[in-house]
Amino acid sequence: MRAAGLPQSRVPESRDAPVLRWGIMGPGWIAERFTESVQAYTGQVIAAVGSRSLSRSKAFADTYNVPAAYGSYEELAAAPDIDIVYVCTPHTGHHAAAVLAIDAGKHVLIEKPIGLNADQARDLAHLAETAGVFAAEAMWTFFLPKFDVIRQILDAGTLGTISTVVAEYGEHFDPSHRIFSPELAGGPLLDLGTYPLALVTEVLGRPQQLAALGQPHDSGVNAQLSAVMQFDGGAQAVVNTQLHNFTPTAATVVGSDATLTIDGPFNMPGGFEVRFPDGTRLRHDEPAGGHFEGLHYEAAAVARAISAGSTHAGQRTLEASIRTLEVADEIRRQLGVVFPGEPASPGRTARH
Repeated sequence: MRAAGLPQSRVPESRDAPVLRWGIMGPGWIAERFTESVQAYTGQVIAAVGSRSLSRSKAFADTYNVPAAYGSYEELAAAPDIDIVYVCTPHTGHHAAAVLAIDAGKHVLIEKPIGLNADQARDLAHLAETAGVFAAEAMWTFFLPKFDVIRQILDAGTLGTISTVVAEYGEHFDPSHRIFSPELAGGPLLDLGTYPLALVTEVLGRPQQLAALGQPHDSGVNAQLSAVMQFDGGAQAVVNTQLHNFTPTAATVVGSDATLTIDGPFNMPGGFEVRFPDGTRLRHDEPAGGHFEGLHYEAAAVARAISAGSTHAGQRTLEASIRTLEVADEIRRQLGVVFPGEPASPGRTARH
Protein backbone atom coordinates (compact mmCIF):
# COMPACT_ATOMS: atom_id res chain seq x y z
CA MET A 1 0.00 0.00 0.00
CA ARG A 2 2.96 2.32 0.57
CA ALA A 3 3.88 2.43 -3.09
CA ALA A 4 0.33 3.14 -4.20
CA GLY A 5 -0.60 5.42 -1.31
CA LEU A 6 -3.79 5.19 0.66
CA PRO A 7 -7.02 3.80 -0.80
CA GLN A 8 -9.79 6.08 -1.92
CA SER A 9 -13.14 6.40 -0.20
CA ARG A 10 -15.86 4.28 -1.80
CA VAL A 11 -18.69 6.32 -0.30
CA PRO A 12 -20.98 7.61 -3.08
CA GLU A 13 -22.42 11.11 -3.27
CA SER A 14 -25.17 11.43 -0.68
CA ARG A 15 -27.44 13.21 -3.15
CA ASP A 16 -27.48 10.13 -5.39
CA ALA A 17 -29.09 7.89 -2.75
CA PRO A 18 -32.69 6.70 -3.26
CA VAL A 19 -35.12 9.01 -1.49
CA LEU A 20 -36.95 7.99 1.69
CA ARG A 21 -39.52 9.94 3.66
CA TRP A 22 -38.20 10.48 7.18
CA GLY A 23 -40.02 11.14 10.43
CA ILE A 24 -38.09 12.88 13.22
CA MET A 25 -38.95 11.54 16.68
CA GLY A 26 -37.71 14.10 19.20
CA PRO A 27 -37.00 17.63 17.86
CA GLY A 28 -33.88 18.41 19.89
CA TRP A 29 -30.37 19.61 19.07
CA ILE A 30 -29.22 16.55 17.14
CA ALA A 31 -32.49 16.48 15.19
CA GLU A 32 -31.78 20.04 14.09
CA ARG A 33 -28.24 19.18 12.99
CA PHE A 34 -29.42 16.03 11.18
CA THR A 35 -32.18 17.89 9.36
CA GLU A 36 -29.86 20.72 8.33
CA SER A 37 -27.27 18.28 6.98
CA VAL A 38 -29.77 16.05 5.20
CA GLN A 39 -31.60 18.95 3.58
CA ALA A 40 -28.34 20.53 2.41
CA TYR A 41 -26.57 17.47 1.02
CA THR A 42 -29.18 14.87 0.07
CA GLY A 43 -32.50 14.40 -1.65
CA GLN A 44 -33.97 12.73 1.44
CA VAL A 45 -37.30 14.18 2.56
CA ILE A 46 -37.91 15.15 6.19
CA ALA A 47 -41.66 14.59 5.99
CA ALA A 48 -42.79 14.78 9.61
CA VAL A 49 -41.72 15.51 13.15
CA GLY A 50 -43.15 14.21 16.40
CA SER A 51 -42.77 15.34 19.99
CA ARG A 52 -44.63 14.98 23.25
CA SER A 53 -45.20 18.72 22.82
CA LEU A 54 -47.17 19.75 19.74
CA SER A 55 -45.87 23.30 20.04
CA ARG A 56 -42.27 22.04 19.87
CA SER A 57 -43.10 19.91 16.84
CA LYS A 58 -44.77 22.83 15.08
CA ALA A 59 -41.84 25.13 15.85
CA PHE A 60 -39.42 22.57 14.40
CA ALA A 61 -41.66 22.03 11.35
CA ASP A 62 -41.87 25.77 10.73
CA THR A 63 -38.12 26.25 11.04
CA TYR A 64 -37.18 23.41 8.69
CA ASN A 65 -40.17 23.45 6.33
CA VAL A 66 -41.40 20.03 7.46
CA PRO A 67 -44.96 19.33 6.19
CA ALA A 68 -46.38 17.45 9.20
CA ALA A 69 -46.07 17.97 12.96
CA TYR A 70 -47.44 15.60 15.59
CA GLY A 71 -47.96 16.03 19.32
CA SER A 72 -47.04 12.47 20.27
CA TYR A 73 -44.54 9.80 19.28
CA GLU A 74 -47.43 7.39 18.73
CA GLU A 75 -48.96 9.62 16.05
CA LEU A 76 -45.65 9.94 14.24
CA ALA A 77 -45.05 6.19 14.34
CA ALA A 78 -48.51 5.57 12.89
CA ALA A 79 -48.21 8.18 10.11
CA PRO A 80 -48.84 6.32 6.83
CA ASP A 81 -46.54 8.40 4.62
CA ILE A 82 -43.33 7.84 6.62
CA ASP A 83 -40.78 5.22 5.50
CA ILE A 84 -38.33 5.51 8.39
CA VAL A 85 -38.22 7.08 11.83
CA TYR A 86 -35.08 8.78 13.11
CA VAL A 87 -35.20 8.31 16.89
CA CYS A 88 -33.39 11.17 18.61
CA THR A 89 -35.15 11.51 21.94
CA PRO A 90 -33.06 11.69 25.13
CA HIS A 91 -31.12 8.46 25.75
CA THR A 92 -33.64 7.20 28.28
CA GLY A 93 -36.35 7.24 25.60
CA HIS A 94 -34.49 5.56 22.73
CA HIS A 95 -35.70 2.03 23.40
CA ALA A 96 -39.38 2.84 23.96
CA ALA A 97 -39.52 5.22 21.00
CA ALA A 98 -37.86 2.72 18.68
CA VAL A 99 -40.27 0.00 19.82
CA LEU A 100 -43.19 2.26 18.88
CA ALA A 101 -41.80 2.75 15.39
CA ILE A 102 -40.90 -0.91 14.85
CA ASP A 103 -44.32 -2.06 16.07
CA ALA A 104 -45.85 0.31 13.51
CA GLY A 105 -43.83 -1.36 10.76
CA LYS A 106 -41.40 1.52 10.28
CA HIS A 107 -37.70 1.27 9.62
CA VAL A 108 -35.63 2.93 12.35
CA LEU A 109 -32.36 4.81 12.64
CA ILE A 110 -31.72 5.24 16.36
CA GLU A 111 -29.42 7.93 17.65
CA LYS A 112 -26.43 6.67 19.61
CA PRO A 113 -26.46 4.95 21.95
CA ILE A 114 -29.06 2.61 20.49
CA GLY A 115 -30.13 1.82 24.07
CA LEU A 116 -29.12 2.46 27.66
CA ASN A 117 -27.57 -1.00 27.88
CA ALA A 118 -26.87 -4.13 25.86
CA ASP A 119 -30.16 -5.76 26.88
CA GLN A 120 -32.13 -2.92 25.30
CA ALA A 121 -30.01 -3.15 22.16
CA ARG A 122 -30.55 -6.91 21.92
CA ASP A 123 -34.29 -6.42 22.35
CA LEU A 124 -34.45 -3.88 19.53
CA ALA A 125 -32.41 -6.16 17.27
CA HIS A 126 -34.82 -9.02 17.98
CA LEU A 127 -37.92 -6.89 17.44
CA ALA A 128 -36.62 -5.45 14.17
CA GLU A 129 -35.66 -8.88 12.87
CA THR A 130 -39.08 -10.27 13.78
CA ALA A 131 -40.82 -7.34 12.10
CA GLY A 132 -38.57 -7.51 9.04
CA VAL A 133 -37.65 -3.83 9.22
CA PHE A 134 -34.33 -2.03 9.01
CA ALA A 135 -32.71 -0.98 12.28
CA ALA A 136 -29.36 0.63 12.98
CA GLU A 137 -27.59 2.89 15.42
CA ALA A 138 -26.82 6.38 14.15
CA MET A 139 -23.11 6.13 14.94
CA TRP A 140 -22.42 8.68 12.22
CA THR A 141 -18.63 8.43 12.50
CA PHE A 142 -18.50 5.04 10.83
CA PHE A 143 -20.47 6.31 7.82
CA LEU A 144 -17.97 9.09 7.04
CA PRO A 145 -15.80 8.75 3.90
CA LYS A 146 -12.61 8.84 5.98
CA PHE A 147 -13.76 5.80 7.96
CA ASP A 148 -14.34 3.89 4.76
CA VAL A 149 -10.67 4.52 3.97
CA ILE A 150 -9.66 3.49 7.49
CA ARG A 151 -11.74 0.33 7.19
CA GLN A 152 -9.93 -0.56 3.97
CA ILE A 153 -6.57 0.02 5.66
CA LEU A 154 -7.53 -2.25 8.57
CA ASP A 155 -9.01 -4.94 6.32
CA ALA A 156 -5.88 -4.96 4.14
CA GLY A 157 -3.69 -5.61 7.18
CA THR A 158 -1.59 -2.54 6.45
CA LEU A 159 -0.99 -1.91 10.15
CA GLY A 160 0.13 -5.49 10.78
CA THR A 161 -0.77 -7.07 14.11
CA ILE A 162 -2.59 -4.46 16.18
CA SER A 163 -1.25 -4.12 19.71
CA THR A 164 -2.80 -0.93 21.06
CA VAL A 165 -5.75 1.42 20.64
CA VAL A 166 -5.87 4.69 22.57
CA ALA A 167 -8.90 6.98 22.29
CA GLU A 168 -10.42 9.77 24.38
CA TYR A 169 -13.21 12.30 24.25
CA GLY A 170 -13.91 15.21 26.59
CA GLU A 171 -16.04 18.33 26.32
CA HIS A 172 -17.14 21.32 28.37
CA PHE A 173 -20.87 21.65 29.03
CA ASP A 174 -23.06 24.39 30.41
CA PRO A 175 -24.30 23.43 33.91
CA SER A 176 -27.87 23.31 32.57
CA HIS A 177 -27.03 20.55 30.07
CA ARG A 178 -28.87 17.23 30.40
CA ILE A 179 -25.48 15.46 30.70
CA PHE A 180 -25.56 16.48 34.39
CA SER A 181 -28.96 14.85 35.01
CA PRO A 182 -28.96 11.38 36.59
CA GLU A 183 -32.62 11.02 35.57
CA LEU A 184 -31.58 11.27 31.90
CA ALA A 185 -28.69 8.77 32.16
CA GLY A 186 -26.20 11.63 32.33
CA GLY A 187 -22.44 11.52 32.57
CA PRO A 188 -19.98 11.36 29.67
CA LEU A 189 -20.21 7.63 28.91
CA LEU A 190 -23.20 7.56 26.55
CA ASP A 191 -22.77 11.01 25.02
CA LEU A 192 -19.01 11.02 24.50
CA GLY A 193 -17.47 7.76 25.66
CA THR A 194 -19.53 5.76 23.19
CA TYR A 195 -17.24 7.04 20.40
CA PRO A 196 -13.91 5.77 21.75
CA LEU A 197 -15.57 2.56 22.96
CA ALA A 198 -17.11 2.02 19.53
CA LEU A 199 -13.72 2.52 17.88
CA VAL A 200 -11.97 0.15 20.26
CA THR A 201 -14.55 -2.60 19.86
CA GLU A 202 -14.65 -2.09 16.09
CA VAL A 203 -10.90 -2.65 15.84
CA LEU A 204 -10.31 -5.23 18.58
CA GLY A 205 -13.68 -6.81 19.37
CA ARG A 206 -14.71 -7.77 22.90
CA PRO A 207 -12.18 -7.43 25.70
CA GLN A 208 -11.12 -10.39 27.80
CA GLN A 209 -10.34 -8.17 30.76
CA LEU A 210 -11.40 -4.67 31.71
CA ALA A 211 -10.51 -2.40 34.62
CA ALA A 212 -12.30 0.92 35.08
CA LEU A 213 -11.81 3.97 37.30
CA GLY A 214 -14.39 6.69 37.80
CA GLN A 215 -14.74 10.16 39.30
CA PRO A 216 -18.10 11.40 40.62
CA HIS A 217 -19.65 14.76 39.82
CA ASP A 218 -21.50 16.92 42.34
CA SER A 219 -24.67 16.58 40.24
CA GLY A 220 -24.79 12.85 40.95
CA VAL A 221 -23.55 11.63 37.57
CA ASN A 222 -20.16 10.21 36.68
CA ALA A 223 -17.77 13.05 35.80
CA GLN A 224 -14.90 11.10 34.32
CA LEU A 225 -13.96 7.52 33.65
CA SER A 226 -10.97 5.67 32.30
CA ALA A 227 -10.81 2.04 31.26
CA VAL A 228 -7.97 -0.29 30.36
CA MET A 229 -8.80 -3.40 28.35
CA GLN A 230 -6.99 -6.50 27.17
CA PHE A 231 -8.06 -8.63 24.20
CA ASP A 232 -7.36 -12.01 22.62
CA GLY A 233 -3.72 -12.13 21.57
CA GLY A 234 -2.67 -9.58 24.19
CA ALA A 235 -3.70 -6.33 22.50
CA GLN A 236 -4.66 -3.53 24.86
CA ALA A 237 -6.81 -0.42 24.72
CA VAL A 238 -7.05 2.69 26.87
CA VAL A 239 -10.14 4.93 26.91
CA ASN A 240 -10.88 8.15 28.77
CA THR A 241 -14.00 10.28 28.66
CA GLN A 242 -14.97 13.26 30.82
CA LEU A 243 -17.21 16.30 31.00
CA HIS A 244 -14.76 18.72 32.64
CA ASN A 245 -13.43 20.40 29.49
CA PHE A 246 -12.50 19.99 25.84
CA THR A 247 -9.76 17.52 24.92
CA PRO A 248 -7.99 16.80 21.62
CA THR A 249 -10.39 13.84 21.12
CA ALA A 250 -7.73 12.00 19.19
CA ALA A 251 -7.32 8.29 18.51
CA THR A 252 -4.36 6.07 17.73
CA VAL A 253 -4.21 2.49 16.48
CA VAL A 254 -0.76 0.92 16.82
CA GLY A 255 0.24 -2.06 14.70
CA SER A 256 3.42 -4.04 14.17
CA ASP A 257 3.89 -2.59 10.67
CA ALA A 258 2.41 0.91 10.97
CA THR A 259 0.56 3.30 13.27
CA LEU A 260 -2.70 5.02 12.40
CA THR A 261 -3.23 8.42 14.04
CA ILE A 262 -6.63 10.04 13.54
CA ASP A 263 -6.74 13.81 13.93
CA GLY A 264 -8.96 15.12 16.67
CA PRO A 265 -11.87 15.17 16.87
CA PHE A 266 -11.47 11.66 15.49
CA ASN A 267 -15.23 11.08 15.33
CA MET A 268 -15.82 13.95 12.89
CA PRO A 269 -14.76 14.66 9.30
CA GLY A 270 -11.01 15.32 9.09
CA GLY A 271 -7.66 13.82 8.32
CA PHE A 272 -5.50 10.98 9.53
CA GLU A 273 -1.99 9.65 9.01
CA VAL A 274 -0.42 6.23 8.62
CA ARG A 275 3.21 6.20 9.78
CA PHE A 276 5.71 3.42 9.11
CA PRO A 277 8.84 2.65 11.15
CA ASP A 278 11.13 3.81 8.32
CA GLY A 279 9.67 7.30 8.58
CA THR A 280 7.28 7.04 5.64
CA ARG A 281 4.01 8.88 6.27
CA LEU A 282 0.85 8.53 4.25
CA ARG A 283 -1.64 11.32 4.80
CA HIS A 284 -5.40 11.38 4.22
CA ASP A 285 -6.48 14.99 4.07
CA GLU A 286 -10.02 16.28 4.05
CA PRO A 287 -11.52 19.45 5.47
CA ALA A 288 -12.25 19.23 9.17
CA GLY A 289 -15.97 19.40 9.78
CA GLY A 290 -18.76 18.76 12.22
CA HIS A 291 -22.29 17.42 12.27
CA PHE A 292 -23.48 19.59 9.38
CA GLU A 293 -20.77 18.22 7.09
CA GLY A 294 -21.10 14.63 8.22
CA LEU A 295 -24.57 13.52 9.33
CA HIS A 296 -25.92 13.26 5.79
CA TYR A 297 -23.69 10.27 5.04
CA GLU A 298 -25.54 8.01 7.47
CA ALA A 299 -28.92 9.06 6.07
CA ALA A 300 -27.81 8.31 2.51
CA ALA A 301 -26.26 4.98 3.48
CA VAL A 302 -29.43 3.92 5.30
CA ALA A 303 -31.56 4.88 2.30
CA ARG A 304 -29.34 2.79 0.02
CA ALA A 305 -29.48 -0.20 2.35
CA ILE A 306 -33.26 -0.10 2.69
CA SER A 307 -33.74 0.35 -1.06
CA ALA A 308 -31.52 -2.71 -1.60
CA GLY A 309 -33.73 -4.76 0.72
CA SER A 310 -31.26 -4.89 3.61
CA THR A 311 -32.37 -4.71 7.24
CA HIS A 312 -29.01 -3.59 8.63
CA ALA A 313 -26.15 -1.16 7.97
CA GLY A 314 -22.81 -2.75 7.21
CA GLN A 315 -21.03 0.35 8.50
CA ARG A 316 -22.53 -0.13 11.98
CA THR A 317 -24.15 -3.50 12.47
CA LEU A 318 -26.48 -4.19 15.38
CA GLU A 319 -23.97 -6.76 16.60
CA ALA A 320 -21.35 -4.01 16.79
CA SER A 321 -23.73 -1.72 18.67
CA ILE A 322 -24.51 -4.48 21.16
CA ARG A 323 -20.80 -5.21 21.62
CA THR A 324 -20.04 -1.57 22.45
CA LEU A 325 -22.84 -1.45 25.01
CA GLU A 326 -21.63 -4.70 26.58
CA VAL A 327 -18.33 -2.98 27.32
CA ALA A 328 -20.11 0.15 28.59
CA ASP A 329 -22.23 -2.08 30.85
CA GLU A 330 -19.13 -3.66 32.35
CA ILE A 331 -17.55 -0.25 32.95
CA ARG A 332 -20.70 0.89 34.75
CA ARG A 333 -20.87 -2.33 36.75
CA GLN A 334 -17.38 -1.73 38.06
CA LEU A 335 -18.13 1.92 38.84
CA GLY A 336 -21.58 1.31 40.31
CA VAL A 337 -23.31 3.55 37.75
CA VAL A 338 -26.98 2.62 37.33
CA PHE A 339 -29.32 4.26 34.84
CA PRO A 340 -33.07 4.90 35.33
CA GLY A 341 -35.22 1.78 35.13
CA GLU A 342 -32.32 -0.64 35.44
CA PRO A 343 -31.81 -3.25 38.17
CA ALA A 344 -29.35 -2.37 40.91
CA SER A 345 -26.35 -3.50 38.85
CA PRO A 346 -25.96 -3.71 35.06
CA GLY A 347 -25.22 -7.20 33.76
CA ARG A 348 -21.67 -8.43 33.74
CA THR A 349 -20.96 -8.90 30.08
CA ALA A 350 -17.22 -8.59 29.45
CA ARG A 351 -15.40 -11.90 29.85
CA HIS A 352 -13.16 -12.35 32.89
